[in-house]
Order: sequence, then C-alpha cells, then structure tokens
Amino acid sequence: GIVIRCSDIYPEMKVAYFRCTVCGHRETVIVERSRIQEPTDCLRCRSKFSFEIIHNLCSFTNKQYVKLQEIPESVLEGETPQTVSLVVYDDIVDSVRPGDRVEVVGIYRAQGLRLASTQRVLKSVYKTYVDVISFTLFQKQKFFMQEEDGDDPFIFSEDLKNNLVELSQRGDIYEKLVEAFAPSIWENEDVKKGILCQLFGGTSKEITQGGKGRFRAEINVLLVGDPSTAKSQLLQYVHKIAPRGIYTSGKGSSAVGLTAYVTTDIETKEIILESGALVLSDKGICCIDEFDKMDDSTRSILHEAMEQQTISIAKRGIVCQLNARTAILASANPVESRYNPRLSVVENIKLPPTLLSRFDLIYLMLDRANEGHDRRLASHILNMYSDEVMSDPTLLNPLIDRDTLAKYISFSRKYMKPELSEEASEELVKSYVDMRRIGTSRNIITATPRQLESLIRLSEALAKMRFSREVSREDVQEAVRLMRVATQQAATDPTTGYIDMDLISTGITAGSRNKINTLVEYIKEIQAADEEQARRGYKFSTLYEELKKKFEVSGVGVTEPFTETEYREALKLLTEDNIVTLYLSLIHI
Repeated sequence: GIVIRCSDIYPEMKVAYFRCTVCGHRETVIVERSRIQEPTDCLRCRSKFSFEIIHNLCSFTNKQYVKLQEIPESVLEGETPQTVSLVVYDDIVDSVRPGDRVEVVGIYRAQGLRLASTQRVLKSVYKTYVDVISFTLFQKQKFFMQEEDGDDPFIFSEDLKNNLVELSQRGDIYEKLVEAFAPSIWENEDVKKGILCQLFGGTSKEITQGGKGRFRAEINVLLVGDPSTAKSQLLQYVHKIAPRGIYTSGKGSSAVGLTAYVTTDIETKEIILESGALVLSDKGICCIDEFDKMDDSTRSILHEAMEQQTISIAKRGIVCQLNARTAILASANPVESRYNPRLSVVENIKLPPTLLSRFDLIYLMLDRANEGHDRRLASHILNMYSDEVMSDPTLLNPLIDRDTLAKYISFSRKYMKPELSEEASEELVKSYVDMRRIGTSRNIITATPRQLESLIRLSEALAKMRFSREVSREDVQEAVRLMRVATQQAATDPTTGYIDMDLISTGITAGSRNKINTLVEYIKEIQAADEEQARRGYKFSTLYEELKKKFEVSGVGVTEPFTETEYREALKLLTEDNIVTLYLSLIHI
C-alpha cells in the first residue's frame, strides 16, 4: 500500500525497574503484552506491596504509528481504498516516509479497548493493527531519486553499472531514450524530450555561503492543447515510472488537499498535520490533469511550491514550513475546448501569468488536420490492436525497456552531477543575449532571468542523459531549441507573429500595450478639443467610433485596428486616474 501518515516516535517501556521503599532492594520486570507484573513480595525484607517504579532507570524502546492505504490498482470496482494501522518498533522506526509504496510483513493483532480509563471493562469491538516485522519498498519499474542522507534503496551491481555506462556511450542514446519513453504514443518527439529532461532533472545546488540558499533543480512542464492529443496518457506514463508522486485532477483538488490539513489523532488526541499531494510528492513528480479547471484559491498555493519548493502552514497553533521539492507536470485544455490560434496562450487557457512564468516548458499540442500524418497515426493505432505487434521482435524486445529506463535514470540521478564548462557558459550567455536582442528593436521583452535558469536546468538534464560530468555546447544548443519549440511557440504574439515573453509574464503583448497607451493619449486629446461635450458625456459606441477615426487618420490602425478589450483597458486606466467617470452608460471626461 501507500504510506499516508507517520506519527512521532513514542517511547514504550521494555523493562520496568522497581525498588523496595523499606530496604532498597531492586528488581527488574520484563513487560509482556503491554502489561507490567509488579512484584508483590520483597525477597529481602519480606514486605508486601512495598515496591515503587523508578522511571529513569527503566528501559524503553522506540514505537511509531504508521497509516497505510490500499494502492489504487488493487481497489475493487465502486469501492474506496481501505486503510490499516501499523505499529513499528526499534530499528525499522522512520524507515518509511509518507508517499512511499511498500510491502509489509507483520503479525495481525487485536487489542481490547477499555470503556473508561478507570474501569477494566472492555469494549466488545476490538481495535486491530499490524505489528510490523519488515518493510520492502515496492519500486518495480520505477526510478529512484538521489537521497540526501546517502541511503541507497537500490544497489547497482558492477555488471549493471558496466551495461548502463556502455549504453550511455552510444551515439544515438538521446534518440533511443525518446523511443523508450511512452512507445505507445505516436510522435510528439519534442514533448517527450522535454518530459525526459524533467525525469532526469538538473543538478541540485545548495549554496549556503553568502546566504544564496537553494537553487531549484526540478523542471516544471505544462502541456496545453486540443482534446485527444495524448496529454493524459503522457501524465499516466510519468506517474507510473516516477518513484514518488500523486496523480490528481484539477476539479477534484482543493487547496488543503494539495498542501496539508490539520486533524486530531484518534489515538493520542493530539493536533497533527496530514500531508497533501504536493508534500507526498516531495522529491518526486506531481501530475495534475485538467489544470485549467482548478479553482483560483487552489492554484495560488502552487506559486510558493513551484519556485521556493516549500509550503508554509499556520493553522490552529501549528506554524511550520514543509518541503515540497517536487517537479510539476500539468495538462490543460483551452477555454473553448479547442485551441484558437488567433488568440494568445494566456487568452486560450486563462491561467495567471505569474503561474505560467514558473513553468520551464509550455508545450502547445495542436490537433492539425494533415492527410499524411492522419494516415500514419491511424496505422499506428490499428497496429497496437493487431497481432502483428505481438510477433514483431523489435517491439517485443526493445533496446531499452521500461525497467532499463528506470535503472538508467536512477543511475544518472545518483552519480551524475554535471557542471557547466567554459564553452557551455559562453554559449548560454550568447543564447540569452540573442533571446533578449530579438525584442530590442520592437520594444518586446523576449526573455527574463527565469528563462536563463530554465536553460541551465535543461542543459544539465541533457548532459545527464549521456552520463557526462560536464555540460557541453551541444547540450546548451539543444536546450535552446527545446525552449524555442515549446515556451516561445506559446509566447508568439498572434497579431504580429513575434516572440514576446512579456505575454507570458504579464498577459498583455507589447503591441497591445502600445495601442492602449495611444488610446489614452487620444481620449485626452478629444477632451481638450471639446471640453463642453466631454463634461456632458459620450456614449460608449460614439467614443469608440471617434477613436477609430483618429487611428485611421494617423495611419496607426489601418492594418491593425484596436480591439474592444484594449479600448476597455484604456478606459479602466483613465478611471483609476480619476480622468474618466462612468455614469448612466455615459463616459464623462
């Protein structure tokens, strides 16, 4: 099952230490089944009931309560997952964490509960739990994250290491890894490359000197596109291969369910925190489907988790900061179900620009009609259903199967910590300056330092795929290409065709902003030309036509007239500055 909660460690008495109050004679008693057989007669002075317990000299053992939930794959139709309480002792305390999938070997026990603490009468229904003997991490066909404390859940034998290193030295290893990732999904090569970069991750940088803190190594990816473009299938595949992580849907998630909620422990009656999806996905990948249907209050939780990688809690006297070092893979549908290429990505999916800018890669997965492509896709799907697949040796025995892919990623994450070479740094600076220079002449902000950090993470992930200790110039060039086909395709201004990162960071293109500023100036000119009419007020449509004429006279709006949205935005700015007032459907300037 999946571990959903681990309690604090409690001391439980193992050996009780008694002393006679008359003569000082001492005796030790072993605790059996949570019962202490207090000695009644002193062997030295023959006094009766003269013993007292000395707590400081008693022997205690560690005890921990763990709650285990049934894995979703084994839940029967129409039922909810069952939970079972586990009790852990001694060396296996703290050996599992919330979010781990484990197999448990233990003894199923029943324990009587008293009706009241002062009475010996027991309830007719007994409390059941599992006395744990051992835990086994259930991680088949999943890769392992690199552990900070050095614990290695998977031991790499010398033969396996040699095989993986030999595989990494192939010239076409990048293409082979892409083929091995979700082979049942047709094409979408660049999307698979971006998600592979997310699985390998960047190099974690903990720079405490100078107070710079921790730099994020996890890569966040957003898939936006039409229905039936295999977005959910990609998410499911990543969820199956990731070692830790929760698969959740946007509409079925609440802010508390993503972070943590406060509850009262049934046994100890203490106020405790139950971990949510992001905390359970710590050092894993959290897959969020239907991202666009998530409530605004729920979505605002992700701002801190995606950049600072922490979640701050202040509820019912519990003030703490939880780790959420998770990579987020989200998929969203456009507002009108299908992507409208005449609108920007912000207008299509209606996500806050502050959240969009935290994604390293934003992929547009569009369902374009193309006879040749459609024919190949139909053949691929039909082949998946036919017997030819079962007889094809290349599909039955691929070079890299899922198990090998998981071990390959585990080895890379554990041992490979690539560093930027001199030529890679120069290429990064050059690429970043080029991305900035695109918009210099057109007044467009094309890239921000956040995009530079994304390029560094992608370059490190690409170096990890080759088991390289150093990031090369080619890695940087491929990272720039991936960003161009993903993020910058999403940031293309639909009216001008130019790449405009300002669209993702603010939600308004540089061209629209210029038109809004021009509209503001023209409205002020109209007010100066006829102050009497401006005081009496203009109708909404009359002022709109007046401005349209001024645009045509000046030659600005002949090819690209302003939209009603830009007109309303200009009026809103003037209203905030108390230049324009709206009263009885009239605009008073």
